[in-house]
Amino acid sequence: MTAKFKIDDVAKECGLTKRTLRYYEEIGLLSPPERTDGGIRMYTQDHIDRLKRLINARDVLGFSLQELQRYVSITEELESHRQGYRQISDDKEKLPKLIQLEPIVKNQLVIIEEKLQKMIEMRDEIQQFHHRVQAAIARMGGGNEQK
Repeated sequence: MTAKFKIDDVAKECGLTKRTLRYYEEIGLLSPPERTDGGIRMYTQDHIDRLKRLINARDVLGFSLQELQRYVSITEELESHRQGYRQISDDKEKLPKLIQLEPIVKNQLVIIEEKLQKMIEMRDEIQQFHHRVQAAIARMGGGNEQK
């Protein structure tokens, strides 16, 4: 029997609010959980794992909700192909699956590269500003105390 978790437990485990969980379900980031006869949502470990991946993509990669939706749809497509690939034992049958898989993986890389490029641009801008501040401090003779 698969363990089931109430919304309070999932929210606490993932560091989210119950409202956020319901919203993620509403916009399709999270599949609707089973409900008891009384209407109480009962989540599985798969829901929790998915939420943790979403939180990781949001926090580490800085994805907006729209970007998260795009990333999740690609991830789901990728997982579907991976499952099909694993069930094939003949290498001749695996090749077409790999050919289908390649652009999906590439698309995920493109999304991450776009985000990295934006982060690099932001870092460079702040770094330039920092250098200007340091130069101004040095010109005013106050560079030794500040480090």
